[in-house]
Amino acid sequence: MAVTTTVVDGAGPRPSAARDRLLATAARLFYAHGIGAVGVDRLVVEAGVTRATFYRHFPAKDDLVVAWLRTSDEAVRTAVQRSAAVDDDPVALVRRLVAAIGEQVCGEGFRGCAFINAAAEFPDLASAVHRAVREHRAWLAATLTDALGRAAHPDPAAGAQRIVVLRDGAMVAGYLGDPVAARASFAAGVEDVLALTRP
Repeated sequence: MAVTTTVVDGAGPRPSAARDRLLATAARLFYAHGIGAVGVDRLVVEAGVTRATFYRHFPAKDDLVVAWLRTSDEAVRTAVQRSAAVDDDPVALVRRLVAAIGEQVCGEGFRGCAFINAAAEFPDLASAVHRAVREHRAWLAATLTDALGRAAHPDPAAGAQRIVVLRDGAMVAGYLGDPVAARASFAAGVEDVLALTRP
């Protein structure tokens, strides 16, 4: 899948095949091996770019990490928007999101949540990486809160928080244990939350 390149600083879109290759390479290597285990030398070799090209696009490795997380965030948001366009049923939207997460948990090469993994490697709350993770999670919680609110859940924010925690647990359990069981438990827990909505 081609990566859409944007500049977050407001300068507008700046397409670059080299930047796209770096992002795709980072996504593959960071997720498979961990961020700290992958150095700039390996990234430039596997992306087929020079170090000068790397630093022209990303002044530091952390900038590449943030760009990777933001690209991942954009992909998830786009998928949810497309799912929401299917119909106007907020409960169905939540169920489709749960099903997609369940497929991810059971997917080949699954190593847990990329955002949780990144936060574990960047524990400083002030770091740009940690902020990118928090922004993604805030969006997810807000999206679920909105859906539950439209479904007349008695406490949409609390219900959304419960689903996020269930999702986090499924991500960890799916990686460390039985992914099929993790997916089933996640879906069952979300159904408990949805049972409080009004038809």
